[in-house]
Amino acid sequence: MSNITNAQNPFYGQYHTPHGTVPFDRIKTEHYEPAILEGIKLQNAEIEAIIQNPEKPDFTNTIEAFEESGELLDKVVAVFGNMLSAETNDDLQELAQKIMPLLSEHSNNITLNEQLFARVKEVYNQKETLQLTQEQKQLLENAYNSFVRHGANLKGEAREEYRRLTTELSKLTLTFSENNLKETNAYQMLLTKKESLAGLPEIIIEAAAETAKSEGKEGWVFTLHAPSYVPFMTYSDNRDLRQKLYMAYNTKCTHDNEFNNIDIVKKIANTRMKIAQLLEYKDYAEYTLKKRMAENSESVYKLLNQLLEAYTPTAQQEYKEIQELAREEQGNDFVVMPWDWSYYSNKLKDKKFNINEEMLRPYFELEQVKKGVFGLAEKLYGITFRKNTEIPVYHKEVEAFEVFDKNGKFLAVLYTDFHPRLGKRAGAWMTSYKDQWIDKKTGENSRPHVSVVMNFTKPTENKPALLTFNEVETFLHEFGHSLHGMFANSTYRSLSGTNVYWDFVELPSQIMENFAIEKDFLNTFARHYQTGEVLPDELIKRLVDASNFNIAYACLRQLSFGLLDMAWYTRNTPFEGDVKAYEQEAWKDAQILPVVPEACMSTQFSHIFAGGYAAGYYSYKWAEVLDADAFSLFKQKGIFNQEVADSFRNNILSKGGTEHPMVLYKRFRGQEPSIDALLIRNGIKK
Repeated sequence: MSNITNAQNPFYGQYHTPHGTVPFDRIKTEHYEPAILEGIKLQNAEIEAIIQNPEKPDFTNTIEAFEESGELLDKVVAVFGNMLSAETNDDLQELAQKIMPLLSEHSNNITLNEQLFARVKEVYNQKETLQLTQEQKQLLENAYNSFVRHGANLKGEAREEYRRLTTELSKLTLTFSENNLKETNAYQMLLTKKESLAGLPEIIIEAAAETAKSEGKEGWVFTLHAPSYVPFMTYSDNRDLRQKLYMAYNTKCTHDNEFNNIDIVKKIANTRMKIAQLLEYKDYAEYTLKKRMAENSESVYKLLNQLLEAYTPTAQQEYKEIQELAREEQGNDFVVMPWDWSYYSNKLKDKKFNINEEMLRPYFELEQVKKGVFGLAEKLYGITFRKNTEIPVYHKEVEAFEVFDKNGKFLAVLYTDFHPRLGKRAGAWMTSYKDQWIDKKTGENSRPHVSVVMNFTKPTENKPALLTFNEVETFLHEFGHSLHGMFANSTYRSLSGTNVYWDFVELPSQIMENFAIEKDFLNTFARHYQTGEVLPDELIKRLVDASNFNIAYACLRQLSFGLLDMAWYTRNTPFEGDVKAYEQEAWKDAQILPVVPEACMSTQFSHIFAGGYAAGYYSYKWAEVLDADAFSLFKQKGIFNQEVADSFRNNILSKGGTEHPMVLYKRFRGQEPSIDALLIRNGIKK
């Protein structure tokens, strides 16, 4: 590699930026491939050095040495992977099709390296006699299990089959994700008649006009992005247009075009099944759940069925009430279809509680909400946020904040990215550009750089970004994940922050959502964007009263996704059938609304087909049981109680994956979680 290349590629060497943050302003697409190839080469040399070490394998020269390998590669891949989700383009996606198989091959070359595994195994077999800390024990356990779970014990043809399947899977998941994004971006519903806008709030009409204008079109453009789709389905008086938009959204990636994911869904499910069976598990769920709190499919189904039994009668009653309201307006033959649900739900909520998202929106101006959410963290944990415009960002809408602990010491960098763009996938997520770890040579605590990415309502020419209450909850949720990342305090990066069991990772995020309806929290920031008036107590009371509105329907919707996920990943024979029919059968027990045969969730269900939630979607409900139980402690002692907050930070947020999550949870809570706390909170149980 020439010095010129070294000098030109920002990934090489140290970043000369505040806190060593990613120099986004200098990174170009052509920098990724050479840096990834160099990162692979360097890690291969590091692995070779471990193997060739003449000393007897021990924790330091094998386990820690392996943990510390691949620094350059990790650095580049973190940026590359995050850009594919938050700021992608055709060139990046084309490069990903080339790079992902290389990364899969490199990963396999490591875990299938017999000499390396032999050293790891030798250390592992001595674990009872080694004088290791709890964290070191966990690292050793994780390292050994990771090799085994990634094929290290496979021999001959089985090893080669594992290589082939994992490489194929990396290509399939990438294509699934790209198709979903492209299909979402490709759809627009252009309206040219003002009467078509009946029922829509002014802010939504303004945004649709601006979208049309940006496309050089006359009229109003509605898209499948959440800030456009959700309000249209909630407020549009035009049932035919609601149906049209609903069908566009719910048939994504099923059409006869290049973005069709039907076959890809089958291939992903079958490939994961084959990988699991190659590793001597009966199905992919058994393979996945071995390293989860749930431990097995039986525990997952037990939870899903418990909740199904508890919530179904209430959900059926909720549907009945909405059907009755709709029939008062439309006649006795009217049947509430999925494209009617949000519309009539909103009307019933307004009628029952005199509250809706648009009443609240003026009080949730994004800048004020940011102050509120940051202020909540300050109140609970003493941390402060300072915007730093010297930190490079990957898009002009992104902001970077330095975060300081209660003693004024640097804690983390936090990036915030709030609005939809063509290069950003749908949904909301927290991610990391740099994990936390402690340098064992210098003792320096290397602090993390984390990011929260969302798709919230954009500002218009006449109004700032005014969020819905649901968007405020989403902000709190992702911010909870970011706290888990920012408070990380582990020796090893692979154990820090959100590197925990997947069904534990949602606890910090979901516990933060609870604050959304707390008056003492809302009073700290919720002000009318024009008058400065605080959110009236009467509106807060109505918000609290309405907090369990349609809660059972919402629960069943989540359960349906969990059932669908488990149906795909508890299979032990290849699937060659009808994806839509299979889906409808899988989740039928959780369906309240009439079935729409053409609709399909699986083809756009990125969580389980292109994300980390395969055989893991149940974890949202699993964590909800934990968060209801945990937050009851805050309610009991005060929502800003320092003792409870300190305990949550010390036992949950800062520990990462250093101990089993149930050990950490019981240390915080003093008891095992009970499902009753969730049922009581939701008004299902008295």
